Amino acid sequence: MNLKEAKILITGGNSGIGKATAKLLKEKGAQVIISGRNENTLQQTANELDIDYVVADVTKEEQVQNMIQQTITKIGGLDTLINNAGYGYAAKLIDIEADKFTDQFKTNILGAALCAKESAKHFIEQDYGNIVNIGSTASLKGSPSASPYVASKFALRGMTESWRNELRPHNIRVMQVNPSEVMTNFVDNRVDGNSDKKTYTEAEQKTKLRGEEIAHTIGALLEMDNRGFITEATVFATNPKV
Repeated sequence: MNLKEAKILITGGNSGIGKATAKLLKEKGAQVIISGRNENTLQQTANELDIDYVVADVTKEEQVQNMIQQTITKIGGLDTLINNAGYGYAAKLIDIEADKFTDQFKTNILGAALCAKESAKHFIEQDYGNIVNIGSTASLKGSPSASPYVASKFALRGMTESWRNELRPHNIRVMQVNPSEVMTNFVDNRVDGNSDKKTYTEAEQKTKLRGEEIAHTIGALLEMDNRGFITEATVFATNPKV
């Protein structure tokens, strides 16, 4: 697609991968809307990047419906959804708390599904669109003490494959990006009872992935000519110095 003609919505766009992606796509000429629950940080990011925003909780269907309609109104259409909203909850099996487990699934899975549902209605009508789901390398392999988060990302990958098969006849490309660890405040948003903030050594700060690498990947996926698409892309740090 020609990004200079693109009209893009990024959920969870106020920081981290979402913010980096909004910045890159705006620089490439796309019209970009970011969304999230925190209006203060949304407004700060929108002002910094000179873009617009919509406040919405992706777990609330009415708010998602309103988000899509506001986006279409603000930028005169919509052809790309970047499903980025999400957070991590990690716990040992014997320590899993049902409420935290359920809340994570509401955001990471139900939220992604609701956003895709409302976007797909519009995409099907115009016979064109793109959905990019931000997954994780946790969608490819389980790890100790992380089963709640891993389960949510395995589920997202399954939904991605299902939506892809369902929507291809409508010229809708459904893709997933799987980052390994990225240095964003996503790590600090983990709801696992650990109040310690994640810190990185000087060496790690020079070698671990940033939001910019994931933004680059998303931009590259979208820029392929519309006759083809890359279904899934996994991004690792070359030598993360861990």
